[in-house]
Amino acid sequence: MSERTTRPGKYADEDQAIARLREALKQRFPMPEPKPRKKRVGVTAAGLLSLALLGTLVWVDPAYRSEHYRTQVGERQTLDLSDGSQVTLDGASELGVSWHLFSRRTELLGGQALFEVAPRVYRPFLVEAGEASIRVVGTRFNVDRQAGEVRVSVAEGRVAVKAGAADRELAPGQQVRLGNGQSGAVTAVDAGGVGAWRSGQLVFERTPLSEVLAVIQRYQDKPVRLQDARLGTLPVSGVFDSAHVERLLALLPSILPVQLNTGAEGAVLISPRGKK
Repeated sequence: MSERTTRPGKYADEDQAIARLREALKQRFPMPEPKPRKKRVGVTAAGLLSLALLGTLVWVDPAYRSEHYRTQVGERQTLDLSDGSQVTLDGASELGVSWHLFSRRTELLGGQALFEVAPRVYRPFLVEAGEASIRVVGTRFNVDRQAGEVRVSVAEGRVAVKAGAADRELAPGQQVRLGNGQSGAVTAVDAGGVGAWRSGQLVFERTPLSEVLAVIQRYQDKPVRLQDARLGTLPVSGVFDSAHVERLLALLPSILPVQLNTGAEGAVLISPRGKK
């Protein structure tokens, strides 16, 4: 497992970036000069135009900077964002970050990320992940996106999650699953274990084998395949070392009714025990 920390340029001069955008808007939409004979009308028109422009800015909330990050298999990357927030990407994960006048936005395109959001009441932090939209002010939470499903778990603070017409507000120690036919029901989790993968621990509690294998693939290039889809529902529990996922694979036949074989190009094939 390789690790690296990325510190994007510290935009302590974010106000300068906003000021530049404001000046560009002024040049594009110059304020009309008031006419002497119709001074009151001119002032009123200018005021209405200013309100219209402000309303447009609030509605559009334009971005003035964007960034994109991707980790390789077996790599972990910590991003120190310019607003004081921190995002840690798990292996084989991808994240987009954009800075707007009135919000901070990210999109988890795949994989897993742990967010530690610095409080900014005037500029909420938004996370998009598949059909889920997550809104926070200051908190610590984990988002896991894989195989059409999004799982949001909260360690600290409160998180608002929206998917379609459904709204959920999560407190510490709560989790919600969305997509893939999930009901979106809120369930309990160990708040202290949220994001344990960042310290190299893979924590499973009756986790379906198919999900466990998806996690393993974030840490090794060698493919792992189920020879029988029904095996994917078998539950796995325990705490394992992400630096040695091969040990977890080797352990599977002792805790589940499965056997391991080697396929083409070293692929690990998992089939029902006793099947030839």
